[in-house]
Amino acid sequence: MVRAGLTAERVTIAGAELADEAGLDGVTMSQLARRLGVKDASLYAHVRGLDDLRGRIALLAAEEKTVRIAEATAGRAGKDALVAFANAWREYAHEHPGRYTATQVRVRIDPELAARAAGPRRAVELTYGMLRGYGLAEPDLTDAVRLLRSTLHGFVALEAAGGFAHERAPQQTWVRALDALHTLLEHWPASREGDSA
Repeated sequence: MVRAGLTAERVTIAGAELADEAGLDGVTMSQLARRLGVKDASLYAHVRGLDDLRGRIALLAAEEKTVRIAEATAGRAGKDALVAFANAWREYAHEHPGRYTATQVRVRIDPELAARAAGPRRAVELTYGMLRGYGLAEPDLTDAVRLLRSTLHGFVALEAAGGFAHERAPQQTWVRALDALHTLLEHWPASREGDSA
């Protein structure tokens, strides 16, 4: 019997909250059932299992992060947009570490659920749109997206792991890194022969 008030959305949100507290790898069906005050079996009326739950957490997080970035970058261009984009990304990662992890690792997502989810698709559109403001076209655009994602994710992952032990505050490095990214994007190196392959 399905517990009154328990829905796939409520299970997903509870799973996302648990992920933020215990890490994405710390989310289990048993822990989630205890958190919701139900038996493990009750969860399977709403999600197919742990993989499905993690996929739903990833989609929820992608939507939340995308909305935050969209709001931060609305009406901005160039360095102003880049900084707003990066700051929104970093703030989300700090505030929701488990959810953020779900957006950065490969998780199994029900294809039907993924097809209905706007978050991941909108995230790609926002990123490419912001970088097109630097006058980039393919294949440079995809390379710039990968560089941006690698830089932002690398920084927040190292920061979360306590990897910045130097006395210089990470915030100071963050500001300089964004300055450097902006300079690089404005002076993107010309494509070489064979780069489009």
